[in-house]
Amino acid sequence: MSKLAGFLVIIGGLNWGLVGVGMLMHSNWDVVNLLLGSWPTVEAVIYILVGIATIMMMVGCKCAKCKACMAGGMTGSAPMGGSNM
Repeated sequence: MSKLAGFLVIIGGLNWGLVGVGMLMHSNWDVVNLLLGSWPTVEAVIYILVGIATIMMMVGCKCAKCKACMAGGMTGSAPMGGSNM
């Protein structure tokens, strides 16, 4: 979950940066709106997921797998023959 949250926070941050640049250039650079503008409900869901991911990153995930990852431990979730990295 924390990797997904991190990915969503990065996407959200990049999108907000582009929104700011677009505003300075008097154009719409909101990538989520440009891709999903014809589906306002889906666009709203994406923004909500980015917001939830941001809260998760601020508060931190409390699950055992994330705690072990943060501590540098192995969780045993790697594919057969693979590593956890």
